[in-house]
Amino acid sequence: MITRRLDDLNQHSDILRARSGEAITVRFVEPRDAEELQNYYRALSARSRYNRFLGAMSELPRILLDRFVHVGTDDGFTVIVTLEIDGFEIIVGEARYAYHADTGSFEFGMSIDDRWQGHGIGSALLKNLECRAAAFGATGLFGDTLRSNDAMIALARKSGFSFSQHPDDWKLVRFEKQFDAAPNDIPCASWRIAAEERRLAA
Repeated sequence: MITRRLDDLNQHSDILRARSGEAITVRFVEPRDAEELQNYYRALSARSRYNRFLGAMSELPRILLDRFVHVGTDDGFTVIVTLEIDGFEIIVGEARYAYHADTGSFEFGMSIDDRWQGHGIGSALLKNLECRAAAFGATGLFGDTLRSNDAMIALARKSGFSFSQHPDDWKLVRFEKQFDAAPNDIPCASWRIAAEERRLAA
């Protein structure tokens, strides 16, 4: 996979709506976001961090944080969900995803700030990730979570995911969703990026 240039990625943000109608932005993370992203993880409750990283962690190790904020490194992409509050951009959620070309699968993990859970942000982000999966040519996406993560399981179930036993770890459950999205049904930045790359390659 080609590592995308930051100046290209800056053009590709998606504006979604929370349940209350508030505008939320989903954009690729940038190196300048490193400190704010780390502060976001630190501010999560211990339970939310445990659920997100499948184990105890107070913050991202520096090497992992560096990987998170450089889009396309190791074929991984990180997006942040932001709100503008009193003129400041605040991170209220994030997701990390990767497309595995050998299997055609799209894997992701995500979190929402504890204070903003229940506002429909998770549902909007999950729908956006479906678009990003389709943009890569995937026909489905999946994630793994702890069996005790009731919030993520409820969100995935509400969003039409099916559940199965994790192939390697009994403490985890896998949720996945198959879909058949036509280009005009997935209006997100990732689709526009993929469409442009196909045009240039033609």
